Amino acid sequence: MKPFNYEVADDLDSALIVLNGSPRTLKAGGVDLLDRIKERLDQPDTVLSIGGSQAMRYIKEEAGTIRIGCLTTLADMGRSELLKTRFPALHESAGGAATPQIRERATLGGNLCQRPRCWYYRSADFNCLKKGGDTCYAVQGENQHHAVIGGGPCHIVHPSNCAPALVAADARLVIRNAGGERTITAVDFFRLPRESMYAENVLAPDEILTEVLTPTLPSLSATVELREKQSFDWPMAMASVARIDGVWRVSLGAVAPVPWLSKPAMNVLGSSNITQELASKAGEAAASEAEPMSQNSYKIQLIKVAVKRALLVAAGEEE
Repeated sequence: MKPFNYEVADDLDSALIVLNGSPRTLKAGGVDLLDRIKERLDQPDTVLSIGGSQAMRYIKEEAGTIRIGCLTTLADMGRSELLKTRFPALHESAGGAATPQIRERATLGGNLCQRPRCWYYRSADFNCLKKGGDTCYAVQGENQHHAVIGGGPCHIVHPSNCAPALVAADARLVIRNAGGERTITAVDFFRLPRESMYAENVLAPDEILTEVLTPTLPSLSATVELREKQSFDWPMAMASVARIDGVWRVSLGAVAPVPWLSKPAMNVLGSSNITQELASKAGEAAASEAEPMSQNSYKIQLIKVAVKRALLVAAGEEE
């Protein structure tokens, strides 16, 4: 591990001023960052910690909008009765992620901004596209956990548990720098490799993701993750669904380089009430976009199952 300077910001404004003068590598909970430093993916000269600030650690409801500070931990979200009642899809996503120990440290902002977990990207032995090389080794290599939708030229899957629920609920993300703030939709926050090879989101080096908003709370929502084992594991496929103003939205996770808003599934659902038959048709529609590689065609069936089950859970037809 390369030695680096470690700075601690007293508050958000101080952090933004420092970032404006000379961008640092930002640390919140530090779960993903520490892995990347140990793996020599990142070799920062200076790490700026904002993890001690309590000003961005909250979950509250104001005038029908849920507001979540981006230093709120996944454990906080998993314990939140407000999210459990008002936004079950996000409550389930956060509360079931990783292990209890990691959830106590990992933050919402870090979960949304973490880097890909692709083993070729993480390995020092492969100079893949994301590291400036000219090859995505997953195409001809071990690709059982890679993208089946929206991939190319890089075939990562986005690792965030929480992002699909936020995309499904049409959430807003608040981004700040020293000059002010901007708000964008969750779906517009993430970027495909063909749009941005070296960054998975729109954050500039001097910006911090500060808050997540749900201006219109879903009347119904649910998340279903399908894993090889129920203990600590990454999902092989997941689906988050939300009914907003009577209309269903469906977002897929672990199958595309971004949380994937499934327009085919949404076109099937519209504003209809959920039945077993309709949920099955939505799952089939969601999987219709898949273009699997040599070892990950099994994800097509998982997409169908995850979407169907998420819709049935949200509608109260399945636990």
